[in-house]
Amino acid sequence: MLYIPTIPGRDESVALRMQQTLDRKTKPLGSLGRLEEIAVAIAAMTGREDWTMQRKAVLVAAADHGVSARGVSLYPSEVTRQMVLNFRAGGAAVNVLGRLAGAEVVVVDAGVRGEPFAPAGGFWDCRQGPGTRDMTTGPAMTRTQAEACLTSGSEVFRSLHAAGCQILATGDMGIGNTTASSAIAAAVTGRSVDELTGPGTGLGESARVQKVAVIEQALALNRPDGTDGLDTLAKVGGFEIGVLAGAMLEAASRRVPVMLDGFISGAAALIAARVAPACKSYFLAGHQSAEGGHRYVLEHLGLRPLLQLDMRLGEGTGAVLALHLVDAAERIVREMATFESAGVSDASSKR
Repeated sequence: MLYIPTIPGRDESVALRMQQTLDRKTKPLGSLGRLEEIAVAIAAMTGREDWTMQRKAVLVAAADHGVSARGVSLYPSEVTRQMVLNFRAGGAAVNVLGRLAGAEVVVVDAGVRGEPFAPAGGFWDCRQGPGTRDMTTGPAMTRTQAEACLTSGSEVFRSLHAAGCQILATGDMGIGNTTASSAIAAAVTGRSVDELTGPGTGLGESARVQKVAVIEQALALNRPDGTDGLDTLAKVGGFEIGVLAGAMLEAASRRVPVMLDGFISGAAALIAARVAPACKSYFLAGHQSAEGGHRYVLEHLGLRPLLQLDMRLGEGTGAVLALHLVDAAERIVREMATFESAGVSDASSKR
């Protein structure tokens, strides 16, 4: 039987005290906007007013997709494997931005084609097979494989948490995974495939229309139950999406904030939220991807993006950039003077 962790509710009493602390800082009420929102949200998630997010990790899950054979990407499937090697060598965008943010990059092989990778530090072998099957000919994976993906993601995060991880950013790599994400989003949100499907790696309009047709074919054939996260994952998802969903669930169960990246992370969040709806209260949206469907995913999850930089790379890049805002919110709480300590008159003195 699949283990689904118990997820506690946010502590709103701590959130109230955090807001009161911010209101005593030397500024007009609410004038730091989203930074105050971040501080209050993380206080509620962690149940601590003295929270700190110094130990950060970005989990980059990688897998191949059988549907990539249908011409849904400009890039060949070999790029998935090549990029995993790039992550491990420290040369990808997420590695650069992770170093800048002080976040450990952890790479997971959830199902990359080819021989298993050699062991390495910061690398997990959670392979469920050499990529999913082509979802236009049947389910992308079995329900057993879908459950194994969630379990693997949970195990990876348990290890990160034991090593001190205080906030988790999510990232991905997999040629064809925007196709799977559009299918998941359509099944869960009920929106049309056309409005949820963008250019992915840079498709022209005619190729994008063909991609829409491929996704509609897969949905018509497999008929995923959008209210059942595992059914949706198994029928039209990806191994890396399942691993990310499992890690999100485990993090939420341990009161650890989850910083979502773009469209693929959003699809994983949809799966996690179908499995255990309470996990949504531990999600932060790092950015809004230029992939059009991401906006609808965030709306469905009830999330507002912290950044909007027209990025659509994936890898966790947008999530890692947003970690700087978390650092800024923490510094405000810890270092900014109060009206009393600074000897500054607040608005109540005029009253």
